[in-house]
Formats: sequence, structure tokens, C-alpha cells
Amino acid sequence: MKITQRDVPPRAAWALEQAGVHPLLARLFAARGIAHPDELDDGLAKLLPPDSLHNTQAAARTLADAMQQGLRLCVVADYDCDGATACAVAVRGLRLLGAPLGFDRVGYLVPDRVHDGYGLTPPIAERVKACGADVLITVDNGIASIEGVAHAKTLGLQVLVTDHHLPAVAQGHTLLPQGCVIVNPNQPDCGFASKSLAGVGVMFYVLLSLRAELRARGVFSVQDQPKIDSLLPLVALGTVADVVRLDANNRRLVAQGLKRVRAGAMPAGMAALMRVASRQPARASAFDFGFALGPRLNAAGRLSDMTLGIECLLTDDLERADELARTLDGINRERKTIEGDMRDAALAYVEDMFDAGDEPPPAVVVFDPEFHEGVVGIVASRVKDKLHRPTFVFAPSGAAGKEHELKGSGRSIAGFHLRDALDLVAKRHPGVLLRFGGHAMAAGCTVAEEHLDTFEAALQHVAHEWLDAATLQRRIETDGPLPPEYRRPEVVDTLAQPVWGQGFAPPLFADEVDVLSQRIVGEKHLALKLKHQGALVDGMWFGHTEPLPARARIAYRLDADEWQGQKRLRFLIEALAQ
Repeated sequence: MKITQRDVPPRAAWALEQAGVHPLLARLFAARGIAHPDELDDGLAKLLPPDSLHNTQAAARTLADAMQQGLRLCVVADYDCDGATACAVAVRGLRLLGAPLGFDRVGYLVPDRVHDGYGLTPPIAERVKACGADVLITVDNGIASIEGVAHAKTLGLQVLVTDHHLPAVAQGHTLLPQGCVIVNPNQPDCGFASKSLAGVGVMFYVLLSLRAELRARGVFSVQDQPKIDSLLPLVALGTVADVVRLDANNRRLVAQGLKRVRAGAMPAGMAALMRVASRQPARASAFDFGFALGPRLNAAGRLSDMTLGIECLLTDDLERADELARTLDGINRERKTIEGDMRDAALAYVEDMFDAGDEPPPAVVVFDPEFHEGVVGIVASRVKDKLHRPTFVFAPSGAAGKEHELKGSGRSIAGFHLRDALDLVAKRHPGVLLRFGGHAMAAGCTVAEEHLDTFEAALQHVAHEWLDAATLQRRIETDGPLPPEYRRPEVVDTLAQPVWGQGFAPPLFADEVDVLSQRIVGEKHLALKLKHQGALVDGMWFGHTEPLPARARIAYRLDADEWQGQKRLRFLIEALAQ
């Protein structure tokens, strides 16, 4: 592991500090590209304007017409946390904005991961029509649903696609669904500045435009218009859980959501999820969204039915919310067990692929007939983290009639665009990939079992071409040494206030320390006594049992635990320089 240090532009750090930013935060912000205090303004007025997101006004007119005509709307969701929160935002928001019109005819449908697959398919369109809908709205999917949208149109449905994924490409040409309104920052000719907007963020922007359209039609005024900022906790949760890049606009959305959660203003289901996860709303952080609430919602889509998660986010009944949150918590515990077994099997398989001491191949493909397709993405992420290699993990498809198909999920490393790699494999080996899609760092695909070896060889060939030794070396970027004056428990609270996440990494420090003692606790964690710049400090390395040398260079995060009413600082170790 190579530990590096971010550059800190001194002028930017000085300007931030002069503007009243905490000196340590000023240094951290400057290292992440913040050059002016205005960039830290997280007010709603600073959000990118809705009309800069292509087709939001057309979407607003479609929805406003439907409301005034009393048409029935059906939201087609996705089965992950972004899709679930986007669905909840759509249903809650449309009902809220329709209230002055007496309109509440909004339903939803979420595909089953195993039986339906991803996105708007012709059978899903049939089910939407059968439920009596007139307008079909996709959230967090639809941009690649060429056939599904076409079939929906033949059924007489109006279609509004809201998505953030990349469109399909064939022979160098972008393919888009026809005969529908598309709102997606990543579609051609969209100049929206935040290409990292999550699916839930796209739907929120559509609602902002719809409110403006209804206001222009005289349905309500600025003074009495519905307050859709109540949806921001859901927007924040979906944005963080989908691990999109937290650019300035996304950070504002998340910050606004967190402010409301910390004040106790959130849907009943979110509050219930916080309780079952033993999290305190008043101290909520993006970490809670990504590692406590998000996984519990995702577990429903992976192992059961995401309807449970969506209902949890939609209900205003406190008892019902608690019941659903406990159910989701139980499913998540089951998910952890399955994931652990699959992860161990995957890592054992990978270790057998090469002799001890040898470097792993530049890309890793793992398949086991006992794997569960709902958890392959998580396992791919764990293997990728362990080996620092682009990784695909496959499981048998559980869909009827597709027993010989394998569903794969991939996770990548910096410098290897996973979806582009799949596109190149598809071009070089026509017919091997039955379906594929995704982003730079995460993607999915379906292959026939007989073609798995061909896919593995083709992916490794692309990796050989694109990745060099420097890219394949595991490295971790840090903020350098922690100044001793900030080695205090209260600094942990200071660092917890800003929004950190993908593309705006949380603070990570690096220092040489003396290891005075170390012991294994809980069978799989290392508890340490360290000397840091002359002072004693506790350390923990979760999930690690190998002993450290007497003198070590470590990368660590700051944390505070409480013992007998006293807060104590400790270092949470992330990596050891080798």
C-alpha cells in the first residue's frame, strides 16, 4: 500500500480561513478543490436551476396536464436505494403538489430483481396498463429501455423517463427511447452542470419544475405553494447510497437533507430505520445514510421485495414504519450472512487462481453456482477492495426460462471505465454479452454460462491494454499528518458537520506512530495503544488481525468513543504503508 498526501493550495486555504472557516477544515476543503467560501454555501438558492436540466419543463407540462385531467400516474421504480427513494419522492411529491387540485391518483410498481430484471420491460409496461394507469413515469431507470418504452406507447400510455444512467450505444450512435419525454443529465444535448445527479435528484428537479408550472397556471401562489423541501431527507439518502460523486450541487442536496434529519424532520420510515440501526438523528451524517440506512433498504431489493422498502419510506403511520423497519433490518442481517459466505468463497477462489506471492490478473472474474444474484455486487466490491483489481462476480439467473444465463455485477478501480470496457468486449466478441450497462466504477452484465470463459479472457485482455503497473498499485490518498493541536475529541464533531463522500473524500490523516501494544478483540479486530507525536492515543483497526511493527506509518480517521462519561479520541486505522 502506497500512502500519498493531497496537495493543499495555500492561497485557497488562507482565503477560506480568513472567511471564518475552521483552520483544519480550510486545509481539508482546499485540498479537495474548494477555492472560495461561496462554494461552501449549501443554501437551496445555490442549487442549479431546474430549467437548466433538459426537458424538465416538458416533463412539468406533461404532469400538470395529467393532474388537471385527472389521469392516473404510475411510477416504475428500481430495486435499489436510489430507486426506492426516487419512487418515494415521486409519489409523495406528486400527491403533495396535486393536493390543491384534489389529485392523488399516484401509484407505483417496482420490478423484481430475479423475475423481471432491470428497468422498464414490455411485461412491466403491460402490468402498468393493467393497473389502470394513463401515464408511466420511470425513476432511476428507463434511458436504456428502448423496447419497454415502445411497448408502453403501443398500449396508449404516456411515458416520462427520469434517469441518470448512461444511454445505450450501438455502432457509435447513442440510442434513446422514442416518443417520450426524457429527463436525464447524461443524455445528449443536456447542459446540466451536475452530471452526477442521482436518480432521486433527477425526480426532485422534475418536481421543482412541476411546482413552477402549476404556480404559473394559478393553482397556487408563491405564498401558499406546497413545501417540497420536506422531501430533501429522502433525496439526501438516495444520493449518498447510490455513491454518486458529491459535486457541489449534490453536496448541497445532501446538506439540506441532513439539516432536516438532524432537526428531526424526516419521514416516519427514515426515523424508524435510524432507530433500528441505533443511529441518533441529531448527529446524523452522510456515513449513516451510506452504511446504516442504505444497506437496510438495499437488502429488500437484493433478497426480497423492494416494495417493503418503498412502503417504509411512504408510510406516515409510526407503528407501520417501525414494523417495516424491523423487517428490513432482519432481511439485512440475512444479507450479511449470505454476503459473508459468498465473499469467503470468492476470495478463496481468487487465491487459488494464482500461486502465493504472485500478482493477481489485471481483472478478476468469479462465478459459483451457489451464489445469490442479489448480492454479487457487494461481493464484487469486497474482492475489488481486497485485490485492487476490476472485478466481476457472477451468479445463476433465477428467472424462469433463463437458467443458463449468468447475472454479473462489477466494481472497478480508478483508471478503468467498467462500462466502456464492457462495450469494447461486446464489439470484439458479438453475442457474448446478452445485456450490459452501468457507469465507470460499477456495471452489470448478463452472459450465457457457455460464454463465461470467453468473457473472462476478453475482459482481462482489455485490462492488460488499459492498466499499467502504477495504476494496479494500491494507493491511498490522505491529508498528511494531523497537527497535534487538533488531537482532541471535539475535533471529531467539527469534522462530522460537512458532507463527505464519493468525490469529496472524508478526512484521512497519515503519520508515523509507535505501536506500544496490540491485541485482538472480537476475534477479528485489532486494538492498539499508540504514541503519536509524543502523546498516547488509542487505535482500532476493524476487520484486521495481522500485528503491526513497532514503528508504523498508518492512514487513519479520527473517532471518539465514550467511556465512563468521558469522550476519548481514537484513531481508526485504514491502511498501513508497506
